[in-house]
Amino acid sequence: MKNLKIAVVGAGYGGAATAKALSLLGASVAVYEQASRIREVGAGIGLRPVTMSYFRRWGVFDAIAQVSSPSDQFDILTATGEPIATEPWPGIHDYGVETKTHLIHRGDFIDALLGVLPEGMVRLGHKLDSVQDKGASSVLTFTNGTSVEADLVVGADGIKSVVREQLFGEQGPVFSGEHAYRAVISAEDAHGMVVDDNLRMYIGRGTKVYLLPLRHRNQVSFDITALNPDGTWAPQVTKQDMLATVEGFDERIVAITRGLDMDTVNIRAVYDIDPVDTWHTDSVVLIGDAAHSMLHHQGQGANSAIGDAAALADALQEADSVPRALALFQATRKPVTDELQRISRHGWTEDELSEVFPGQKAPTAATGV
Repeated sequence: MKNLKIAVVGAGYGGAATAKALSLLGASVAVYEQASRIREVGAGIGLRPVTMSYFRRWGVFDAIAQVSSPSDQFDILTATGEPIATEPWPGIHDYGVETKTHLIHRGDFIDALLGVLPEGMVRLGHKLDSVQDKGASSVLTFTNGTSVEADLVVGADGIKSVVREQLFGEQGPVFSGEHAYRAVISAEDAHGMVVDDNLRMYIGRGTKVYLLPLRHRNQVSFDITALNPDGTWAPQVTKQDMLATVEGFDERIVAITRGLDMDTVNIRAVYDIDPVDTWHTDSVVLIGDAAHSMLHHQGQGANSAIGDAAALADALQEADSVPRALALFQATRKPVTDELQRISRHGWTEDELSEVFPGQKAPTAATGV
């Protein structure tokens, strides 16, 4: 490991976590990020107990805990607030010390991860142009004219991965047949719905509303996910459209929606990718969304990327060569993420799909077939 030169493409969750894990093993790691500055958009996510256990192993638990809230359970309710199920977060008692799920803003999460990397490890303004696989090593060429050769390239460049497209074939994003509207609002604007640190999901016909408390910020992450046939990557949606989507929900949810500042709402069509058959060559490997982008219904996207980082570090320690390590990594992780991708696609009933896509076949990701 101490002689291994590793280039990570992408400074998102998976890339930053991989850089931390592999640098702790003694490898020489550099992270190449196309953005000129890191700015994570979106809202809140939950970091599961297993993810927090990896952070404890890497010595970054406290950095994450300082900008997150520990959560005991999640609640599932009807649109009007009648309880359906309450479940503790799985894995809380699986470790030597109680380890809860931590609710965190995406921006705080990436800031905390990047903040524990050595100065100079992340190179901004490096947009990947091409990757040349030479067998025992690979060469990255960036649009700014820089070229880098590495013993191992980690493609952590997201759902539109250039590494995946160039080396593993076109596996483009697949429209799920739904939109996500996300905002972070003050707890005072949540009409009394933030009372503890538990995630709540309200389910109505063709619509799910998530309230994820960020009480350490005195905020709440508000997410409306709804079936919609418009696959435009960044669709044009008005407040009236959003109000129509939550019609019939708890009046407080309607009030939150009515009070949103539309300039602060992140609006996007939801995509994933079909399972990728092969994640690696002898010197290149895909992780995170580049390998297995999945829908957010299970809340496992970021957690899976961190799991990849841990599994890749373990495989490189265990195997006696990079190619064997990458094969072991894929054998360990791919069955897990294939199943998560499959489960995440089963978010809606056939009746709901038929209502939104009358007389036509719903998109692949929405039907799970």
